[in-house]
Amino acid sequence: MANRGYDVVVDVDDREVKIPPLPATIAYQLMNRRPQGDLGHTDLQEDLEFHSSSTPSPFSLPLSLIANLHLLAPDFNDPTSRNSKLPPAAQPSSGNGPISSKRYLWTLSFYAQFFDVDTSAVLHRCLSALLPFPHRSFLDILDGNPDLYGPFWIATTVVFILFLTGTISQYLASHHDKAFVYNFRLLSGAAGLVYGYTAFVPVGLWAALKWFSSSAARGGSGADSSSSISVVECWALYGYANAIWIPVALISWSPVAILNYVFVAVGFAVSALFLTKNLWPVVSVTEAKVSRVLVIVVVVLHAGLAIAIKFLFFA
Repeated sequence: MANRGYDVVVDVDDREVKIPPLPATIAYQLMNRRPQGDLGHTDLQEDLEFHSSSTPSPFSLPLSLIANLHLLAPDFNDPTSRNSKLPPAAQPSSGNGPISSKRYLWTLSFYAQFFDVDTSAVLHRCLSALLPFPHRSFLDILDGNPDLYGPFWIATTVVFILFLTGTISQYLASHHDKAFVYNFRLLSGAAGLVYGYTAFVPVGLWAALKWFSSSAARGGSGADSSSSISVVECWALYGYANAIWIPVALISWSPVAILNYVFVAVGFAVSALFLTKNLWPVVSVTEAKVSRVLVIVVVVLHAGLAIAIKFLFFA
C-alpha cells in the first residue's frame, strides 16, 4: 500500500484511514508504548503500518481518536501555543496539580508578593520620600507594586536609632558622678510608637476612605473608583514617610534644645508634606468637607508622632 506523504496508514474493515504526519513527540510515544499482551503484526522498522487482524489487539485505536490525533499536536511554529492543544494531563504542573495563580492568606506566597522588590527600587522610593517636591506622585512611583520590605526595615531602623540617640541624649543630660544605667524602656517605647503608628494609622485611613468613597458613590456625587488606594499602598506610603526620621534622629541628640526642636520640626514638615501631597488625589474623591477633615486628621496624627519623638527621646 502506498503511503507517501503519510506517517501512519491504518486498514480497519477494508476502510483506509490516512492520518497526516504526526509530530515527533507523539510518534515517539506510539513507537515506545509497550502494552501487555499480543501487539499483533507491527513493523516499526518500516513506515509504522498497521494491518487489520481477526484477533483484537490492545494496540488498536478507536476511529474517533485516530481521526482527531492531529488536534493533539502542538504548533511548534508558535512558541506561545505549544501547550495550548495538549490534554490537561500533559500540561506542566507543580506538585500534585496544575499551576495556580491564587494566593491564600495562610501561605508564604501570599506574603512573599509584598517583598518582591530589589534594592534599587527601595532606594529610589526612599529618595522620593525624602525630596519635598518630587516630579511624580509616589503612588505612580509604586506603579501598582507596593512593597512592605522598605517600610519594615525603615521602621526598624528608626526604632534602633531612636533608642541609640535617646540613650546618648540621656547620658549627656545625666550626672556623671553616678554610674549610667541604660533605659531599655526607650527601646520598647520606640517600637510601640513607630510600629503602632505605621501599622494602624494607615489601616484606619484606608477604612475611612473606603467608607466615605462608597457613601459618595451611593449619593451619586461621581466618585472615581480608579483613584482608590489599597491598604498595602497606605502602608507603603506611611512606611516610606518614616525615612525622614532616620537623619532627624541621628542629629537630634544635641544638648542644645532649640536645635532639637528645629530638627524635629523639619522632619515633621517634610513627612507631612509628603503624605498630604500624595494622599490628596485619593482623599479628594470624597465630599469637599470630608476631604478637608481627613487631611486635617492626617496632619494632626503626624504632628502627634513628631511631638512624641521629641519629648520621649530628646527631652
